[in-house]
Amino acid sequence: MGKPTGFKEIPRQTRRRRPVELRVLDWDEIYVPMEPGELRQQGARCMDCGVPFCNDGCPLGNQIPDWNDLIYRDRWYEALQALERTNNFPEFTGRICPAPCEEACVLSINDQPVTIKTIEQAIADKGWAEGWIKPQPPEKRTGKKIAVVGSGPAGLAAAQQLNRAGHNVVVFERDDRPGGLLVYGIPDFKMDKSTVARRCKLLEDEGIEIRCGVNVGVDVTTEQLRHDFDAILLCTGATKARDADTPGRDLTGIHYAMTYLPQQTKLNHGDQIFAEQAIDAKDKHVIIIGGGDTAADCLGTALRQGAASIKQFDINAMPPSERSPEKTWPQWPMVLRTSAAHEEGEQKYADLRNYAILTKEFIGDDAGHVRQLRAVKIESYKDETGKRHITELEGSEMDLPCDLCLLAIGFSGPETYGPIEDLNLNLTKRDAIKVGEDYMTNVEGVFAAGDSRRGQSLVVWAISEGRQAARCIDKYLMGYSDLPELPVEL
Repeated sequence: MGKPTGFKEIPRQTRRRRPVELRVLDWDEIYVPMEPGELRQQGARCMDCGVPFCNDGCPLGNQIPDWNDLIYRDRWYEALQALERTNNFPEFTGRICPAPCEEACVLSINDQPVTIKTIEQAIADKGWAEGWIKPQPPEKRTGKKIAVVGSGPAGLAAAQQLNRAGHNVVVFERDDRPGGLLVYGIPDFKMDKSTVARRCKLLEDEGIEIRCGVNVGVDVTTEQLRHDFDAILLCTGATKARDADTPGRDLTGIHYAMTYLPQQTKLNHGDQIFAEQAIDAKDKHVIIIGGGDTAADCLGTALRQGAASIKQFDINAMPPSERSPEKTWPQWPMVLRTSAAHEEGEQKYADLRNYAILTKEFIGDDAGHVRQLRAVKIESYKDETGKRHITELEGSEMDLPCDLCLLAIGFSGPETYGPIEDLNLNLTKRDAIKVGEDYMTNVEGVFAAGDSRRGQSLVVWAISEGRQAARCIDKYLMGYSDLPELPVEL
């Protein structure tokens, strides 16, 4: 490495967040880019550790020490080349990936890990700013046609890889804009949507056709796709939201997170939302049920909309502040994390995060609108078989004001209408699409990747799956593939 003693001399530093009192007034990205000199220093912290576990911690197998060293040496263009060898969309992962690579960093055993994610985004952003990221259309075409259903990170990554192999690729997206959850599942303050639009424009310049507003199985039949294309790749995501089986669930004012979040993105784009469909937290008492990233996204959105109060309920106990013995390095640790949205909310709302809370009942007014939420504190444990048991704590029941409740309790798999039902595809025990090691379903020529196959997961896993599925499709069509191979984890 460029500076073998850097990790001992230089403390970890990450991107700074804009002041809370300013950033909650807009929908702009919350982070301030680091200066090149600061980034060089952070690259110098990368150790000559012999076995770079960060590579294994990243589902894409990013060659992280290579571009850390290149940044330290101020060789940005070469760093971008190293990064693009394994990652189609580093400007996405640099913004929204939780960075499992950092938790797997050798330095994190007894110190703060290398600032991998921040450096990754900086390389990608500089690549765009300098005009280094350009369309790379293939030199020749194979004549094969592939339909990719879904334009999330898995679908877009697969489309780019297949296009670079020379195939003709058409991406079908049911929403009015491409990007899937990158656009309608992640708020603008975490990732400006111009970042997604810019990448999609580049993919089109490379020769990929993206058809928006086309719901496969409704606007075009699955059989038509089978007739028109040599292969089909399903990257439809795991968009079937989990519901709350709670008395009063039928009251108005209770919504899925993924019904709520897209509306604000559309408003930020200047789209019209009809008043009878609008979900607005302004001046309302909001309770968010769920403890993950989607719940935090709802929190940041409701806060910017001007909620009167916000509480977040998590059925799980509060995570420990440090890594537990059950999740030793380099595994991903379940520890208490404070997102930017939590930082914002905790400055304004008292008792924001509440753990070990079970929702008992939604209570409404005479018009059928939710006005209160009845909850109780719980204790839980798992028996020797892993089954969870819950005990309500006596005397802990509470009724809280609630004009708007947002359900952010995860997803149970892909929606089955359309291609899954049309083709009678096999599903796993967790209701994901079942595939073999070649990512092919039980139907010849039909493949699946991303959340629809893996279940709800990370953007970095989606890109990884798209790349691997593309290689399998290329091999299926041509008998061989020169596309890069990733470890298969099915």
